[in-house]
Amino acid sequence: MTLDVQTLRKDFPVLSREVHGRHLLGGEEETRRLVYLDSAASSQTPTPVLEAMDRYYRWSRSNVHRGVYRLAEEATDLYEGARTKLATFVDADPRGVVFTKNATEAMNLVAYSWVRRNLGPGDVVLTTMMEHHANHVPLLYAAKDVGFEVRHVPLTEDGRLDLDAARELVADGRVRFLAMVHVSNVLGTRNDVAAMTALVRDANEDCVVLVDGTQAVPQMPVSFRDLDVDFYALTGHKMCGPTGIGALLAKPERLEAMDPFLTGGEMIRDVSIEAVTWNDVPAKFEAGTPMIAEAAGLGAAVDYLSGIGMERIRAHEAVVAQAFIDRLRQLDGVTVHGPADATLRGGAISFAIEGVHPHDVGAMLDSKGVCVRVGHHCAKPLMKQLGVVATARASLYLYNDVDDLDPLVEGIEAARSFFRR
Repeated sequence: MTLDVQTLRKDFPVLSREVHGRHLLGGEEETRRLVYLDSAASSQTPTPVLEAMDRYYRWSRSNVHRGVYRLAEEATDLYEGARTKLATFVDADPRGVVFTKNATEAMNLVAYSWVRRNLGPGDVVLTTMMEHHANHVPLLYAAKDVGFEVRHVPLTEDGRLDLDAARELVADGRVRFLAMVHVSNVLGTRNDVAAMTALVRDANEDCVVLVDGTQAVPQMPVSFRDLDVDFYALTGHKMCGPTGIGALLAKPERLEAMDPFLTGGEMIRDVSIEAVTWNDVPAKFEAGTPMIAEAAGLGAAVDYLSGIGMERIRAHEAVVAQAFIDRLRQLDGVTVHGPADATLRGGAISFAIEGVHPHDVGAMLDSKGVCVRVGHHCAKPLMKQLGVVATARASLYLYNDVDDLDPLVEGIEAARSFFRR
């Protein structure tokens, strides 16, 4: 069953907003509907999520876990209820769901509490050329401090991982940690996590795996158990939830064997003048007052997405993405990066116009009411491999449809005409 996008858009207040042109081409100012094509950076927020956070602040405002009065119990139920909802949504053990402020913090947690404590000279970390800085920089920083080697899986010409090259990189059996993105935020490529995990574990069965799932969880069904990885990072603001909350999914036994990343209140069982013992997981990794309102919002976002159905969202996105890719590839001087087949990718579509800087493209599109992201997308190593400084990126979500394509193309053609004359 296809999505009723026109009805869904009514759930997102900002999508009813009208915007005004900026006279880049002269003439009279135009009033247009907002066309939001930047969900890979942050999705829009539906009314049920806004209402859930507002209810907490208006009627259940309290801290969590220790209070015995009703407000504290309600706040705790909201917070822990969100954990349970998220665990069900991604098929994970709630004891392995650690709330963080975003996916970047989740991946840094692994870099500090597992990588730095378990790896050293002679060990190898394997990652890929399409990683976001959040899954790249913490490993480079750790390698500098503790001395392990970092290897990178190159890409094929169509923007997919080169598995033949990966086999060569793991052949010596020294790869003890794999860090990879599930869906690229630049190329849109959907990586086969299970295949890559099997590849590295065939060479070293004890290899630990971290996956950046920030672009995958909002767009498609994800089962942490079926992937059989050790760690998986996600963030709320890309899945219709609020900013300021994400999560690290982990096998509970991994967390139990790790030292905490942050220390302080909430994450302790006992403290004396001389010593401290840690709380049970996941509380062991949630120091201080947590993101309570944000958790309420994230729980509502999970309910919202579950009500629509992730299989339906994925199917809709693939159809719309294919229409966008096909149309953009037909435009003169436009290069679309990543796989041409939308079944192999998510909703992020990066493109370049010959002779036009991406920032000029973004400015022209803004004058048409179209929101896209321009720049290096926190993936500078990938930009260098693509041979570009930056790209423009249109990223789709459940509230986008083929009617968003014409305004995008109109803006691209205007940019090409204006800046290449």
